[in-house]
Amino acid sequence: MSESIQHIEPDELEKIEENVDHALGEEYEHEPVPAKARRSMFSVTMVWMGFPMIITGAMTGSILVLGMGFAAALKAMIIGNLIMLFYVGLLGQLGARKGLNFALLASIVFGRKGYVFASGLLSTLLLGWYAVQTGITGALVSSTYELNYVVMTVIAGALYIGITFVGVRGLHIIGTISVPLFVVLGLWVAGDAAATSGWDAILAYPGNNGAATMSMGVGLTVVIALFIDAGTVSADFNRWAADEKSSWVATFSAFPFANLAAMLVGGVMTAALAVPDANPFGTDNMFGYMNAQQLTWLSVLAFLFLYVNLGSVCAHCLYNAATGWSRILRSHMRLFAIILGAIGIVIAATNVWAFFIQWLSLLGILVPPIGAIILVDQYLVRKGSKIDADWRGTAFLAWACGSAVAFIVEWYLPHLSTAISAGLVGGAAYYVLSSLSGNNTRA
Repeated sequence: MSESIQHIEPDELEKIEENVDHALGEEYEHEPVPAKARRSMFSVTMVWMGFPMIITGAMTGSILVLGMGFAAALKAMIIGNLIMLFYVGLLGQLGARKGLNFALLASIVFGRKGYVFASGLLSTLLLGWYAVQTGITGALVSSTYELNYVVMTVIAGALYIGITFVGVRGLHIIGTISVPLFVVLGLWVAGDAAATSGWDAILAYPGNNGAATMSMGVGLTVVIALFIDAGTVSADFNRWAADEKSSWVATFSAFPFANLAAMLVGGVMTAALAVPDANPFGTDNMFGYMNAQQLTWLSVLAFLFLYVNLGSVCAHCLYNAATGWSRILRSHMRLFAIILGAIGIVIAATNVWAFFIQWLSLLGILVPPIGAIILVDQYLVRKGSKIDADWRGTAFLAWACGSAVAFIVEWYLPHLSTAISAGLVGGAAYYVLSSLSGNNTRA
């Protein structure tokens, strides 16, 4: 009897998954998104805009202004976001053109077996990012309302799994709700805070204790690293775009528009309040500021806003992680959304969010070479190529070169940008190695 059940269970599971896909829509984990399944420009734009317009982006802006002063931080935000526009836009264009998710795209560049390392790393890092953001949700709620951290984190994680389970349609819905809320509340919070000191004082804010302690290179790394992992797997989202124009519009809505707007909200608040020993996770963030007004209705709105807003970024990260691992293990995105989401909740419960800055540094070292190598391969070296090998050693060697240089920069040249160094060296190394090995079709 038990053997019969074991034989039937996989078939039943497959049937359940097929019924869910039929009801919610196919996610095309293992094949290109067909033209008939592509989504509107508005839908893909909402998916992207809802990703970086988040409280965590405002916290990052606060960290930058605190460390660099307002004027230098603003420059870093603008330059970093423009770099992200072209980096993410070009990768997203490949996704829209081919209809491929990142794992399938990486198979062309790293090999039909080699892609597992690139896709697996990024999917795991994005799972970690999901855990960090879920942990931040629990931490902010528990510290503000004196509720149990673990319980609040589990509730947040469960809600975010539910959004991800719906698929790309769920990302569209949460983005459509989150973006207007952030725009309205962000403008009010920043404007109200600015009224306490005036814009002249904000623009002249020199940084914590009256001195800048963060270099431009580090500031650029912070801006870029915040979304470099998700930006590298942009094909997961842009493959749904109807055409390349829609892909670029969606990318622009995120970088620079949404990401810069979020960072400016936090940066303006920090400069306006000029809190000694400012803490982006304390009262000088959007959530803390709203609760500090001691208005019941505003505190309730802040509570709901936090879950909706961070639910957007968490669902996006979990979607990327589940898409990648489902491709690697030949399974379904929705099944892995549940499995990985549960793992992420456990990780979040261990206060992993406290390593926020260290996390950004790690991303700045490991991730940029991957995207740079794909761009050089698909736009310069082997334009229009398809999967033609199990392993492509030049891609891995170039990746190692980029990350090694970034590691050196991180430790010995801290005033430079690890993220930019990693990407430039990784891409250049790949081009040179491809030329030397005779794989450069344009040489």
